[in-house]
Amino acid sequence: MRVVLGLGSNLGDRLATLQGALDALFDGPELTFVAVSPVYETDPFGGPEQGLYLNAIVIAETTLEPWALLERVQDVENSFGRVRRERWGARTLDLDLITVGDVVMNDPDLTLPHPRADERAFVMVPWVRADPEAVLSGRRVADLLADLDQDYVRPRTDLTLKRSV
Repeated sequence: MRVVLGLGSNLGDRLATLQGALDALFDGPELTFVAVSPVYETDPFGGPEQGLYLNAIVIAETTLEPWALLERVQDVENSFGRVRRERWGARTLDLDLITVGDVVMNDPDLTLPHPRADERAFVMVPWVRADPEAVLSGRRVADLLADLDQDYVRPRTDLTLKRSV
């Protein structure tokens, strides 16, 4: 099934962290790389004052169930020093499950599709660049994006993420 993952970092060597996370996600079985978006620099969304984020979207295919995928994602976050102290606080690495196939679930620990993804240009801009035909909850991502303020999402054409083989 198709998986869309959001990547973000605003502490330390942000690009190296995102590249390391991309490599780590695909280091094990049952997750196959499909595409990665360009890198964007974004203003923090909500929460305390903090530095700028680098954001990207990764698309993959998987046979993992959502809970197993969440565990893998959280293991990668933890390996990069992710600490969950403050909601919307600064972070070395933030990996979000945006969609896992057509799975819809509302659990306190895992909600799919990711809540408010359709309201966040820092998710939608890179997603539509990685997959121009993407659909979220029955609507084209490009159409959802048209309704969002995109001014705070700036392309970083000098930075790239690549899938190491």
